[in-house]
Amino acid sequence: MSDKPVRVRFAPSPTGPLHMGGVRTALYNYLYAKKHNGTFILRIEDTDQTRFVEGAEDYIIEALKWCGITIDEGQSVGGEYGPYKQSERQEMYKPYAEQLIANGKAYYAFDTAEDLDKMRKQAIQMKMPNWQYNSLTRSSMQNSLTLPEDEVQRKLENGDPYVIRFQMPRNIDVRFEDEIRGWVVVNTNNVDDKVLFKSDGMPTYHLANIVDDHEMKITHVIRGEEWLPSAPLHVLLYEAFEWEAPKFAHLPLLLRPDGNGKLSKRDGDRLGFPVFPIDWLAVDGEKYSGYREQGYLPGAFINMLAFLGWNPGTTQEIFSLEQLVEAFSLERVSKAGAKFDADKTKWFQQQYLRAESESSLAKMLREEVGEAISDVSDAYLEQACHLMKERATFVEDIYTEGQYLFENPTEFDEKTLKKKWKDGAEDLMNEWAKELGSIEEFTSENIEKSFKAFLEAKEMGIGKVLPLFRLALTGKGMGPSMFEITALLGKEESLKRKETNIPAIVKLKG
Repeated sequence: MSDKPVRVRFAPSPTGPLHMGGVRTALYNYLYAKKHNGTFILRIEDTDQTRFVEGAEDYIIEALKWCGITIDEGQSVGGEYGPYKQSERQEMYKPYAEQLIANGKAYYAFDTAEDLDKMRKQAIQMKMPNWQYNSLTRSSMQNSLTLPEDEVQRKLENGDPYVIRFQMPRNIDVRFEDEIRGWVVVNTNNVDDKVLFKSDGMPTYHLANIVDDHEMKITHVIRGEEWLPSAPLHVLLYEAFEWEAPKFAHLPLLLRPDGNGKLSKRDGDRLGFPVFPIDWLAVDGEKYSGYREQGYLPGAFINMLAFLGWNPGTTQEIFSLEQLVEAFSLERVSKAGAKFDADKTKWFQQQYLRAESESSLAKMLREEVGEAISDVSDAYLEQACHLMKERATFVEDIYTEGQYLFENPTEFDEKTLKKKWKDGAEDLMNEWAKELGSIEEFTSENIEKSFKAFLEAKEMGIGKVLPLFRLALTGKGMGPSMFEITALLGKEESLKRKETNIPAIVKLKG
């Protein structure tokens, strides 16, 4: 298999919004494909039409696009192995199921839902609650292994409902090597006769998955741990068809922050963080929050996801998508579940925000805030972004935390007012305002130089004056360099604020 071109697939079901665990599966497939100059394929597995949700497929495609995970082949982009939606491949599956029957690997089962329910209830009464349709129980059921051949033929000709089940061999150890977990051994006595083909004419996941992976020449199946119990059946199906099986890799679960259980679709908003890449509005009107709409940058989201189950073996934490491709390997994917950390996710966001250029941030801020800064020049906005980005987590924070850069404050930090605004503060600020007004070239360097000279003349420490200066201009008790803030506001605005704000502060102080 090593000489074959690497082909991997992400194969979600359109049953609702794409959970971040699904995005991680897509990401690891993508990284593996790109690392090995292979092909990343998107396949939509919609064999279960009862759970189909309108709009889910478009959501999946839009989410991958926002994340920067480019589809090489598959649904939405096409390719030579299409169609890439299982409902559009429906006609090709039944012949494969019938081939298994002809080879003695599968059989027709005519049991009704009532028959199966009756058997389960009888098993419970006999204190055998985990009843399975398997090598021991199939002999008492209505199937082509127990019924006379002519009766089976009659049922088929009459159009009696049936499913096709895999004939699981008894007491056989199924062995396969998982790229993450090593050798996995499962005895077939622990596996039931799974349905491969349903009475509605659609294949189950098990059959369609195997057939599609074979026909699409998939070399590596990288999927979530929840599919590990199905792997023995899939291995046996490959053997039954006499096909070469792909390599398997089962990814660890994403866990809640406390490590107590799998991170579910409903955990996000309940625990105060998103679990979806982008917003989803359910048919019942319930809204699920996404990372995109909460202000996260796609690079930060992807970087965070990559580290949920994988590590590079170094101290480096910030990786671009290209760097992740270079560093990624399945050998460094953990077997243990990965705990989601909302604070660490915000840390990644902060790092990515700080790495953005001022012009890029200014553009994003305009899109985010819009009308509130419509009269602000690009140059001014870029300088504001430069001042605030070290203190921001999201783009919007540049405006909300630095609103004093865009309009005169009307509220003043109570703690600073109470602690720092003592007797004589008003006169001190008025004197400093005169010095400020005398600066001809109004740069941050000149403002700082003048301020230090003012302190020296007054024989006062910086802590006695700078907080008052900041309070009068910004209303805040802390923030970026006051000299840079003042230079950005300009002499006219700075002096105007002194005229307005000092009397307001005095009034508040009482």
